[in-house]
Amino acid sequence: MVDVNGIRLHVAEEGEGPLVVLLHGFPESWHSWHHQFGPLAGAGFRVVAPDQRGYGGSDHPAEVGAYSILHLVGDVVGLIHAFGEEQAFVVGHDWGAPVAWHTALLRPDVVRGVAGLSVPPPFRGSRPPLAVMDERFDGRFYWNYFSQPGVADAELAQDTRTALRKIFYTASGDAPGAGSGAQPLIEPGQGWLATMADPETLPEWFTEADLDALTESFSQGFTGALNWYRNLDRNWELTAPWHGAVVSTPALYMYGDRDLVPAFPGTPELIAALPDLMPDLRREPVRLAGCGHWTQQERPREVNEALIDFLTELL
Repeated sequence: MVDVNGIRLHVAEEGEGPLVVLLHGFPESWHSWHHQFGPLAGAGFRVVAPDQRGYGGSDHPAEVGAYSILHLVGDVVGLIHAFGEEQAFVVGHDWGAPVAWHTALLRPDVVRGVAGLSVPPPFRGSRPPLAVMDERFDGRFYWNYFSQPGVADAELAQDTRTALRKIFYTASGDAPGAGSGAQPLIEPGQGWLATMADPETLPEWFTEADLDALTESFSQGFTGALNWYRNLDRNWELTAPWHGAVVSTPALYMYGDRDLVPAFPGTPELIAALPDLMPDLRREPVRLAGCGHWTQQERPREVNEALIDFLTELL
């Protein structure tokens, strides 16, 4: 347990050497990086993966406003300093990727290099994101559903293990139709899980033990994690001073070709343009064949190799 930014974070750690902070996404925990600890530590790095605020064994502040992007970046900066370092490499997946990108954007002095998995770097839009999604998908996009206080919280907590099993399978590269780019929409009167398949057997990369660990991490419910989505428009307001700014820190981006996120309308064009938009993108975006959303869990070997190459070249 580490005290940072006015809260306590539960952290897993392994290795000695330059600090690497691994940031998980939704609905995950530090355990999402369990395939990365050994290889990165073996390559000479000190690996730290927190349960981010609102998740697992870390504090779950009650106020919705306590989950803004500035709080999340503050947690990362505080964590780096708590481990006695002035700088670190920061790597994020899913929601952890925007936190990593924004840490590099807002505090480049503390980030030696930044890597994002699944979610590409932030380029702030001209309008609040929830309003844009509401118009584009007639209020049926999961961001808008998650923004309703208490609604998704109750649905996901009704049977946590089943909910997580459905989510992980549906967003994986193993699910039928993965890679089509079709965004799952919520029909009136139904919940987010209604259209998700419940697999008879888990994919090979996601074991019952993994599901056990993940389920246990949500024993306090989903409200803290969902509060991240309830700050999307607030984040847009708070980051106005950085509109048009780009991440100048040495950077790496990886994604699966069967992941829904990089297939979102407009995102393929953004990914193709990243070498021109990112002044220090160290290589072409790494595209992982057959990989769905859970990048570092579905393709640990390829992710570890790419991360180690990227990190070691920056030493």
